[in-house]
Amino acid sequence: MSFKALLATKPHDAVSTRIVNFDDRDLMPGDVTIAVEYSTVNFKDALAITGRAEIIREFPLVAGIDLAGTVEASAYPGISVGDRVVVNGWELSQSHHGGFAQKARVKGEWVVNLPTAFSTMDAMAIGTAGYTAMLSVLALEHAGLSPQRGDVLVTGANGGVGSIAIALLSGLGYRVVASTGRLEEADYLRNLGAAEIIDRRTLSEPGAPIAQERWAGAVDSVGHHTLANVLAQTQYRGVVAACGLAQGAGLPGSVLPFIRRNVTLAGIDSVNAPQAVRVEAWLRLAHDLDLDKLGRATTVVGLAEVSAIAHQILEGKVRGRTVVDVNA
Repeated sequence: MSFKALLATKPHDAVSTRIVNFDDRDLMPGDVTIAVEYSTVNFKDALAITGRAEIIREFPLVAGIDLAGTVEASAYPGISVGDRVVVNGWELSQSHHGGFAQKARVKGEWVVNLPTAFSTMDAMAIGTAGYTAMLSVLALEHAGLSPQRGDVLVTGANGGVGSIAIALLSGLGYRVVASTGRLEEADYLRNLGAAEIIDRRTLSEPGAPIAQERWAGAVDSVGHHTLANVLAQTQYRGVVAACGLAQGAGLPGSVLPFIRRNVTLAGIDSVNAPQAVRVEAWLRLAHDLDLDKLGRATTVVGLAEVSAIAHQILEGKVRGRTVVDVNA
């Protein structure tokens, strides 16, 4: 039986996408076959399907680093037909067909059973962005951060990681400071739980190697000068979770925050995180994330709209999370 998929090709050194009809013979090897219901467009997806970064390693390939749906067939222990599951990262949209399709076949070790609190649409409203936000919160906690320590900064606040990080941290009792380049979205950020909004320009230019202490912790999805300034302004024994590079991959900073203030910089990898870490993150999301806030941060599109949304994400015109209904 045929199904629809958004196929990425690279015919003339430029990535292009089109919707095609596939059948089961087009699926890649794996021990779990999933009837996909929803996917999502993350910053990494936008980089992949616009060709702005070499995310896709083999062409042609179905893009999409996330998927959620119901298991149709399984030869993997612990994953059964009828289970509602989610897959984030791994080789999806790099060397293995991803989530922008109505069906997927993947390795069983990539698959996580969804907590009962979530629908498959909820799972993709969270997606890699929200799962990364939860990994960042876990890193802050692991380093000993608590709400009593002081403010927590979230950069890239209007994006997917930022939006869900604000919702999670405020729900856990932290006073959240949101950094954004779109100050007109202040009400949206306050509705997610931000107590204070600052202009990203206060962080995005070259700054002092160490500066006045401002926050006890931070979740940074921006990188480059922004991350360097966040570190320079972090309090003694504070912790910063670095999970993105929207501004760039460089870190033009100093060792002074580390050796004078004992600041911890925790790196967040969502792509190859061990299964146990993934399960912990999804269970914590089920416990800590306010689904009403998630809904306010989410819009839904169809497969045909994915390419346009990807360009809008890179232009900074999309807020929150974009879910893809692959059956629409």
